[in-house]
Amino acid sequence: MQLQCNFLPQDDGHCGWYETLPPPPPSTPLRGTVQADWVVLGAGLAGLAAARRLGELQPDASVVLIDAKRVGFGAAGRNSGFMVDLPHDLTSHSYTSSHEADHKIIRLSRGAIDYTREIVQRHGIDCDWREQGKLHGAANARGMHALESFAKGLSALGEPYRLLSAEDMKAVTGSDFYQAGLHAPGCVLVQPAALTRGLGQNLPENVRLFEDSPVLKIETGQVHSLTTAQGFIKAPRLVLANNAYAANFGQLGLKGRLLPIYTYASMTRQLTAEELARLGGEDSWGLIPADPLGSTVRRLGNGRICVRNSFTYNPRVQASAATLQRVKQAHRRSFDNRFPMLPNVEFEYTWGGALCISRNSGSVFGEIAPGVFSAVCCNGLGLTRSTIAGKLIAEYALGMDSDLLSIMLEQPKPCSNPPEPFLGLGVRSALAWKEWTAGVEL
Repeated sequence: MQLQCNFLPQDDGHCGWYETLPPPPPSTPLRGTVQADWVVLGAGLAGLAAARRLGELQPDASVVLIDAKRVGFGAAGRNSGFMVDLPHDLTSHSYTSSHEADHKIIRLSRGAIDYTREIVQRHGIDCDWREQGKLHGAANARGMHALESFAKGLSALGEPYRLLSAEDMKAVTGSDFYQAGLHAPGCVLVQPAALTRGLGQNLPENVRLFEDSPVLKIETGQVHSLTTAQGFIKAPRLVLANNAYAANFGQLGLKGRLLPIYTYASMTRQLTAEELARLGGEDSWGLIPADPLGSTVRRLGNGRICVRNSFTYNPRVQASAATLQRVKQAHRRSFDNRFPMLPNVEFEYTWGGALCISRNSGSVFGEIAPGVFSAVCCNGLGLTRSTIAGKLIAEYALGMDSDLLSIMLEQPKPCSNPPEPFLGLGVRSALAWKEWTAGVEL
């Protein structure tokens, strides 16, 4: 079976997480023909975890990990850096789902955090790892209602949280924008590009990483063959960890089930000492909006502020310059609403990044063709869901069993989407409506 990779990762703006890091060492692109026991496509969180776990469990096997860009440059390094341990259903008004489903998501997410923590500590990965939890902030009546629903859901799950008044929120954020808030202690905040790059630089010795090597064609069979502009990889077992880009592969049943959704962020320059004093509040925090389509905000320990909002349906998995300019203006309004005391703080970076979601929050996990395994569709929980999916797909492929793997296998498969142009019309209309109803939360 021959699969064409029609849509490849693009630059999609200037990502502050990546560009504020020191330049990486030179990459190793694929050249010539490489034989391996395993090939993992996509060096994001899922691909890194899958390749690492395969290398750990089969130290005598050869594992190849390949990516179109540099590790940390793609979606894994473009998110807001929240390793969320709690339910985070973007299609729900209050992030929560059914009681049983939420408990399982919590177990998977905390499994990912535990696995990543051990790696970060063992290798001394400098990624600003902060186990300080996350804030949920409400700025209007709709947000207050969503916050109440989330708190009730956490109480039913037996999960700890602390409700915050407007005064409490100002003491943390320096802003009087938020009417109320909630602090959930289990979330870990990271610098996502630094974490991803660090994971890529500390892989097992039997894992070979090829970067800057877009895969143009895949031929599946007894031995799978991946073709790039300058070489080939041949391996009997293939792991797909390319998330939104897996929608290319209609022959494997993935086309028409995944939704490539872009979200966007902007990061300020470093604030001066006088500006930091004027702002007040704590020097590091991360806030998720009570309404899922509101604005996520992070204040970083290095004196920058990051704002993330705006969602677009991008089936070609790229963002135009015009779209980036439009969302930068939206970020400006959101920033000014929250931080009127910082009128002259400009954004230094603006970027987009792809989420892969499905309409029923399902994932493509398991063996989808002979010798082809998939850990695709994280539904907006890349740092945790992709990590645990990558780890578990390696264990599944090697015939292992565990409670977490059983939970992962129970997750629904993505449902079929309506055909275009009806899908695009529906998704774009739904996003516009949800952003409009988010109101000032945006």
